[in-house]
Amino acid sequence: MSKKKVAIQISGSGLLQDDVVMLGDKLLKQWKIPTGRPLILAFGSFNHEVTVLSVPKYEGMRMSPSLAKKLGLVPQTVLQIRYHADSSTLRIGPLISVLISRDHPNQLDKPFGSITMFCRELVGACQKQGAYVYFITPDHIGTVTGKIEGWIYDDGWKKTVMPIADVVNNRLTSRKLENKPSVQHFVKEVKSRYGTLTYNEKFLDKHEVFEALKKNVGLKRYLPESHLLRSFAVLKSMCLTYPVVFLKPVRGSLGKGIIRISRQADGSYQTHATLVGGVQKQVYPNLAKLFAGISGKMKTTKYQIQQGLHLIEISKRPVDFRALVQKNNTGKWKVTSIVARIAGGSHFVSNLARGGSLSTVKDAVNKTLLPLEVKKNAIAQMNRAALEIAAGIEETIPAHFGELGIDLAMDTSGKIWLIEVNSKPSKNDNTPLTDAKTRPSVKAMLEYSSFLAGF
Repeated sequence: MSKKKVAIQISGSGLLQDDVVMLGDKLLKQWKIPTGRPLILAFGSFNHEVTVLSVPKYEGMRMSPSLAKKLGLVPQTVLQIRYHADSSTLRIGPLISVLISRDHPNQLDKPFGSITMFCRELVGACQKQGAYVYFITPDHIGTVTGKIEGWIYDDGWKKTVMPIADVVNNRLTSRKLENKPSVQHFVKEVKSRYGTLTYNEKFLDKHEVFEALKKNVGLKRYLPESHLLRSFAVLKSMCLTYPVVFLKPVRGSLGKGIIRISRQADGSYQTHATLVGGVQKQVYPNLAKLFAGISGKMKTTKYQIQQGLHLIEISKRPVDFRALVQKNNTGKWKVTSIVARIAGGSHFVSNLARGGSLSTVKDAVNKTLLPLEVKKNAIAQMNRAALEIAAGIEETIPAHFGELGIDLAMDTSGKIWLIEVNSKPSKNDNTPLTDAKTRPSVKAMLEYSSFLAGF
C-alpha cells in the first residue's frame, strides 16, 4: 500500500459531478486503480462512492465544488492519498482535529486566545506536510452524526462543517471541561463508530504519577520520596526525615499553591507559599501548630508531600528543566526539547507564570558549580531520564498519551530527579529557544497524528 502527496483542485461549477473525481494517469497505472467503476472516497468519517476518471500528464486530484464542500476542503489543499485495493477505497488525509478549551468567534484575528499562534503554526505545518486540521471546543460537541462544526483556516479563520477526524488531539486545559459527559461520550462514540483515536486523553495528577512509577524498579532512582498528605503522622515523618519538604496540590499547575516547609535551627518551621502576588512567609513554633495552620486548606485541596531537593542554582535561584517528550512518526517516544527554567527573584518555583526565565541546558549547567564531567553529560542524562519516565507512564497508566511535559531537577551532586509530569504541556512554557517558523514540537505532533491515522 503506497502513499503520495496530491494537490486537490476544485473544478469550476458544473464541470464535474459529485460522484466523479479525476486523477493523473501515471498514479492510476502505478497503483492499478480501476477507472470507470465505483470506488469509495474516504476522508475521516466521510465515505462516498465515486468513479475515477484518468487525466493524462496530471499529478493532482480534481473534484467538484459541492464535493469539496462536503469534505470541508478549501482551494489549494495538499493531502496524502492512499489506495486500499482490498476494499476499493481511495483514502485522502490525514484529517486531524484539535480539541481546545474555548473559542472567541467575535475575535477573528485571535479566536483561540493565547494559543491562536500555535493553531496557525499547526495549519502551516499541515499545508507543508500534506494533512488537514480543524479545531473544535466542547461547545461544538453534540450528538455524534459523522459531522461536526469546527474552525479551519482559509486566508483567515472561519467555521465550517467537517467530517469526524481520523485523530483527535486533546488540548483541553481544564479537568472540568474534559470530564463533561458530552466530551467523554464523544471520544468513546467516534472511536467505536469511525475508529477515531484520541491522544493526551486525560490530565495526570501528581499522586497518580508517583504511585504508578514507584511500581517500576528501574525508575525509583528518579523519584523523591512522595506521599499523599492524609494525616499529621505523614507530615511529622517527612519533616523529621528531611530538612525541607514541599506540599504540592495534587491537581495544581503553573506552580500554584505550592508550600515549602523548612525546619529551622531552633526547632520551629517556616513556610513559604506561592500566592498570586508573590510568596507568603510564616513561622510556626512546632509541627502541631503548622498542621493546624494548613488543615483548613487540606479540606478543599489534596496535597502531595515531597522530599525537598538541594537543587543547583544560578545566582541563588533554583533551576529545573522541562523536557518535552513526544511520539514520533513511528509511534516511539523521542525528546523534542529540554529547556532550563530559572526561578524568578522572589520565587522558589521556576514556572514562567511566576516570573521564571528560560535558558539552554548547556548555558544553565555551565553557570553552576557542578563538576566538569557532570556538566558534559547533563543533556544525555536528562534525555535518558525523560525517555525512561515517558515509557514508565505509558506502561503503568491506562491512557493514550502522545506528548508529555516532564519536569526534571538536578541536585548539587549531579543526580537527576523527577519533579512532575504534565500531560497537557503549555505551548508557551516549553518553547525551545529557536527562530524556526515551525517549532519542532508542532512538527512532532503532526507526525504522530499522521502515524495514528495510517498515513
